[in-house]
Amino acid sequence: MALQQAPQRVKLPFGQIVNMLGRYAKAKVVEQIKTVTLIVAYLVLFQLIVLNIPVANALVVAMGIGVVVLGLAFFMEGLFLGLMPLGETCGIRLPQKTVLPVILLFAFILGLGATFAEPAIGVLKSAGSSVTPWDAPLLFLLLNKFSGYLVWSVGIGVGIAVLFGMLRFLYHWSLKPFIYVLYAITGSVSIWAYFDPNLVHLTGLAWDCGGVTTGPVTVPLVLALGIGISRVASQGGEEGAAGGFGVVTLASAFPIVAVMGLGLYFLPKMPAPASDAEFCGPDNRDKALYLFVDEADMQGYVLKNGSADARRAFFAGDIAALDDYVLELAGDPAAQVAVFGSARAFSAWLISEGSVEQRLKVYGSEQRVREEAEALYASRASSLDIPELLQRNGLGALQAIVPLSIFLILVLLVILREKIQRADEVVLGLVFAVIGMSLFSIGIELGLSRLGGDIGTNLPTSFMAVEMEQEHEVIRNFDPEIVTSAISAEGEVEEIFSRRTSDGYEQLLYRAENFDARTGQYSHTPIRGPLWGSRFGIVIVIIFGFMMGYSATLAEPALNALGTTVEELTVGTFKKSLLMQAVAIGVGVGIASGVAKIIYGWPLIWMLVPPYLALMVLTAISSEDFVNIGWDSAGVTTGPVTVPLVLAMGLGLGSQVGSIEGFGILSLASVCPILSVLLVGLYVTGRRKAELEESV
Repeated sequence: MALQQAPQRVKLPFGQIVNMLGRYAKAKVVEQIKTVTLIVAYLVLFQLIVLNIPVANALVVAMGIGVVVLGLAFFMEGLFLGLMPLGETCGIRLPQKTVLPVILLFAFILGLGATFAEPAIGVLKSAGSSVTPWDAPLLFLLLNKFSGYLVWSVGIGVGIAVLFGMLRFLYHWSLKPFIYVLYAITGSVSIWAYFDPNLVHLTGLAWDCGGVTTGPVTVPLVLALGIGISRVASQGGEEGAAGGFGVVTLASAFPIVAVMGLGLYFLPKMPAPASDAEFCGPDNRDKALYLFVDEADMQGYVLKNGSADARRAFFAGDIAALDDYVLELAGDPAAQVAVFGSARAFSAWLISEGSVEQRLKVYGSEQRVREEAEALYASRASSLDIPELLQRNGLGALQAIVPLSIFLILVLLVILREKIQRADEVVLGLVFAVIGMSLFSIGIELGLSRLGGDIGTNLPTSFMAVEMEQEHEVIRNFDPEIVTSAISAEGEVEEIFSRRTSDGYEQLLYRAENFDARTGQYSHTPIRGPLWGSRFGIVIVIIFGFMMGYSATLAEPALNALGTTVEELTVGTFKKSLLMQAVAIGVGVGIASGVAKIIYGWPLIWMLVPPYLALMVLTAISSEDFVNIGWDSAGVTTGPVTVPLVLAMGLGLGSQVGSIEGFGILSLASVCPILSVLLVGLYVTGRRKAELEESV
């Protein structure tokens, strides 16, 4: 019998190598373009055509989206070359070479590390700016001061989920009891939280965290581990009936429990929601300070985001003390950086938000105030800090990818005593993953989050009058003599003024409080809407939500892969196209429901209870295979593109309609596809039984 020779590497000319790599890279980039193009084009066209609003900072947004495409191409290639082979090898070898405690510890750490490596997890950290501490103290605390604790709790939840998932595969446990217990706990806690003024605002974030965790890193790694363990557990060399399904369901549920538990831990230390003046008052100071790093941090936040009443309350009503503090800041550049982040930010705040007395004390004369205002106006178009952007996101990518990679490599080399196959490809893949995650994070910050936030902010113009803050401008050298009176369409007397534009003249509403006589500046914020009337406009927005969810889901590569797997598992009974349509329609209905929830202010828990009660019934009467498939289908709907867009859109919409927070859309987008898949599964099963009975 001839000995099997090791495969030899083929040497190719350099030109041929470059040509092959070029074609390969082009194919991968085109693949990601297909993923992103549909949803981005839909959002842009809707804003341009339906809302008649240009995309703000279009060049920066376009650049960001391009970086997202490039980042996804690098990241996914790095995932398949580097992380996936490591995870698959560990999943297959661990059950063969180690004992159960080691397997469970590995599963926990893998789930924890995969969560930190998820590209969308960074979106949670950036959501804190949309929440104010006086409206939702607990939510503000977890999204700002303790955002790291929030991410750790989500990671621990995923780690526990993967641990129990592996136990399921080893001992052939049904998924159904886990579903009943976990969602009974989460549902009960969420209902109880509805009656607490602090916890009620945490519910949406907690349930949305369940969707953020099931992204392109967690799902492939835990599925690879699950398939490996299920193969060993089946004792036949093939995966068991579950085939790795079900662990994604647990990875969506346990983080909800973990985040709610974190909220319960901090709850006793929280001040009650109040007006900003009450929150900043001396009587509330000790509890309020707990939400911030230090007093300087709180001072800066109150000055930048609080009303005039809140600023006065912070200084116990002593206006002179407030003025003295501002004057002290003006003479201390280091304090300006500590409180405002930069000296320029302090000057901008003083000109736009400070009182007349404060500006005169700092600058000495009206002429000097005017000159400073002119200088700030001339430089107000802020440029991107490219080095800081690259450094921050690059460091974040290294912190996410490197620890997980080192852990997998150490397990292979030290515990399993296995050589790393194709080590050069693995190393290259890990480098690609770091580069890709860095670029993707930058692209989210510059492109996807801005686009989603803008569309969310502009959506209400369909059904209500909205101040367009992104179009705010300062008119310099304003002459109040040009203001005249006119009769509005409602028969009311209004003050207006005219100005020349490229198309002629436009008439603008004049508000005396927006004119600063000392600087000669008039602050103008355009008002738009309602474009389509209150009722029809809301209908348009809800339809927008449905189409956004539907189109984004069909563009997810993971859904196509899931459809193929399900069709093979059911021997063609459950067609891939049918599954894809069921999931896409479910996500569309979920996002449309989430949009309605934010517009009307409906409590999230009462929108979650009915579908989850229905799911308990459907789960009980469905087969184990369809239960695994149906509940895991929610995980493929929250991809790296969908999550930042939906979160940013929800937060932007919430800020305009007066909602304290805009979370909850992702949770509804996750539950509805489970419903649709299980219902279609029952239909397919019933039809199959009827066909078999007829054939007999």
